[in-house]
Parts: sequence; C-alpha cells; structure tokens
Amino acid sequence: MTDLPAARLAETYAEVEDALLSRWPETRLEPSLDRIRAFTELLGDPQRAYPVIHLTGTNGKTTTSRMIDTLLRALDLRTGRFTSPHVEKMSERITIDGSPVTDEEFVRAFNDVAPYTHLVDASALHPLSFFETIVGMAYAAFADAPVDVAVVEVGMGGVWDATNVADGQVAAVLPVAVDHVKYLGDQPTMIAREKAGIIKPGATAVIAEQSLEVAEVLLGHAAEVGATVVREGLEFGVVSRVPAVGGQVVTLQGLHATYDEVFLPLYGAHQAQNASVALATVDAFLGDQPLDADLVTAAFGQVSSPGRLEVIRRSPTIVLDAAHNPHGAEATSAALSDSFAFDPLIGVLGVMSDKDAEGVLAAFEPYLDHVVCTQNATLRAMPAEELAVVARDIYGDQRVTVVPRLADAIDEASALAEAGGAASGSIGSGAVLVTGSVVTVGEARTMLKGRG
Repeated sequence: MTDLPAARLAETYAEVEDALLSRWPETRLEPSLDRIRAFTELLGDPQRAYPVIHLTGTNGKTTTSRMIDTLLRALDLRTGRFTSPHVEKMSERITIDGSPVTDEEFVRAFNDVAPYTHLVDASALHPLSFFETIVGMAYAAFADAPVDVAVVEVGMGGVWDATNVADGQVAAVLPVAVDHVKYLGDQPTMIAREKAGIIKPGATAVIAEQSLEVAEVLLGHAAEVGATVVREGLEFGVVSRVPAVGGQVVTLQGLHATYDEVFLPLYGAHQAQNASVALATVDAFLGDQPLDADLVTAAFGQVSSPGRLEVIRRSPTIVLDAAHNPHGAEATSAALSDSFAFDPLIGVLGVMSDKDAEGVLAAFEPYLDHVVCTQNATLRAMPAEELAVVARDIYGDQRVTVVPRLADAIDEASALAEAGGAASGSIGSGAVLVTGSVVTVGEARTMLKGRG
C-alpha cells in the first residue's frame, strides 16, 4: 500500500460515522456503476469471492434477508448480510453470522478500504457516495471473514444500485410498488424495469406475487438474460396462515416440499409472504436439496425483525413499524386488524419530506383513532405542522394533534391511548403505533429501550 495516497484512518466508531456521512448521502444518486466498479476492482473484487443472494422490491427486503440468513445459518453456513437503511446504528448494515459487526470491526472495515476511496475520488467526476463506500466495506468484510454466502439487499432500485456489482446466484424480487418516485419514476412498470436489473444471466429469479404489469416486465427480463424463474402462487407460496399469540402459524410450500404448522414470530400476511419467498430463495440456492422440516421450523421460530410491527413496550402497548409508503402502510394496517384488538389506536407519524405522506396517512386512516404528527431529527424530515396540514384533510381537525418533538409526541399519544381505553371501559386496550419512517422508528426504539 506504499503507493497509495495518504488517507486519514479512523480510530473510533464516531470518526467512521463522520467520514461516511461527509460523503454524498444515500438520497443523492448519479446513475452509474463506474465508481463502485472502480472501487471494488481496487479492493480485488471481493464480491466475487463468495456466492451472493440478491434481493430487491419495494417492501419486505430487510425482513426477508433476515429470514434467509437464519435459514442458511441453520445449515451451518457462515453468512454475511448487507441491509439498508439501518434502524438504530450504522454498523447494523454489515452482519456476519447473524450479528452486526462490532464497533471495532466496523472501524477496521473502514480503514481497510479508506486508502482506496481516495484513489476513486481523485479519478472520478464525482466522489464515492456514502452508500457506495459502505457497500465496498461490506463486500470486503465478507471476503475477509470469509463467508460461505452473502445475502445482499439493494439500497434503491436495482440496475444502478451500488450492490449490483455483485452477480447474484439467486435474485429475489419482493412485491414491487411505487416508492422513491423522484429517483425510480411514478409507474410500477418503470420501477420494475429498474429492479429487474439484479436478475443476471444464468441466475434463478424468485418472484413474489406481483401485479400483472410488473410480472410481465420481470418475466420478460428474466427470459432475455436466460434466468430460471420460480413464482409465488405457482412454484411456491403460503398454503395457510392463522394468527397466533406472538405471531402466526403458517404452512409454506417450498420448491421441493411443504412445511406444515411453522410458527413465525412476526405479524401479518405480508410476513408470511416474506417467509415463503425466503424459503424458496434458500431452496433455489441449494438446488435440488430439500430442507429438513425440523430445521425450517426451528429457523423460522428464531426470526426477528426490529422495527417491523415490533411491540417495544406495554402499558400502554407501543408498536413500532417502519412503513414509509402506502404499500407498506396498507400491509401494516391489515396486520394490525388481523392480529391485534387495540381500542383506541393512536398513531405517531413522522415521515420524510420526499415520501407520499398523503398516501401513508390515507392507508392508516381506517385504523387510527387519532394521529399525532411529529418529525424525526434529520434534515429530510417533513416538518410536523406540514404533515398535520395533510393529515387534517384526511382525518379532520379533531383527530389530529401536532407535537414536533418525537419524545413528547410518544408521551402525548400514550396519554391519549390510556385515556381512551379507560373511557371505553377496556383499561389497557389502548395502544400507540409509531410509524412513517425507518428513521422515526429507529429514534423511537433507541428512546424507548433507554426508558425501559
């Protein structure tokens, strides 16, 4: 490394965070893989040192990634997992053997690639972004571990996503809906074309249930590149599901066998669907080898997904869910109706300014008795009062309160939930749903765990 330009190496986790956040943010995109390709080439193309399972879709990627990871580890495979965005801490994005890297490992991963970032910065029109840099860190860390397989979630889209310098042996496409309109377009077919870009020649494409127009795009691309396709509802899927205490009991049809009465400690039909995609993805990765039924049951029983219909506190019950677009809000709403009996349910919503706030609020309206409009601590947050203007048009003045500070908003919502439950004669039945953004949920999670 003597011929590399001088690079300031980090000594602490905070210094790594500062260095990464000083780069282009995740929300600033320039559609090119040139920089990340140059970066990974300098690193020795670590993403080619292990097989990759690649995931895209509008919602459900992180949870499905966690399910796939759990199944693979149950097979005694060493896994790397890259997900984004993080809920509470940046290092969550890089996971090895089911655990986020430690602060020291995160610093080491950064220092291993830092000298090369300067080479790319100096030769490219634009410097490496935050996301490109952390993708390079993850790929290099997985090669260094080394892992037997990497489970990689795209950041946004597919074709131009920095993770797409890897060629997934299996590409899973979760349900595609409208999100990231500014970057991916406002038509499902436009978004589908972008996401189809992770399906590579010779790969197996695991395609979740889609609208007809989206399915046509995905299947057309798979045919063009010669990928094998397996589809939810045909080759695999959810046979049945029954809500249960702490989650649900599902029967899943995999590619080679049916798995009966599997307990899944997550709520909602969408999580059962995610489980079916995860199972089919692992089946596709293994080839013709069927999974042992006891292994599948044990693995799914261990799955967790922080910030996804997560009950974080009781008295009153506080539920965290990272729904941040209408499609996600609809799935969350259906799960709340399916699995809980809250009365009243008070929403605490903090959304990003570039999101479809009206669509999210409308999806929750039939299920929320009252909404407290707030905002998270980032510059991208929509101001609480602006969100309330939208909310009042949907909920009416009497069902909307504005509390800009998130901690105060949760306290206000908790008081409303307790008072409402008492008024209805069902003390303890009131609850709070904190939602609207991964960042909002992450801040709330850190805060509420600290109080506990």
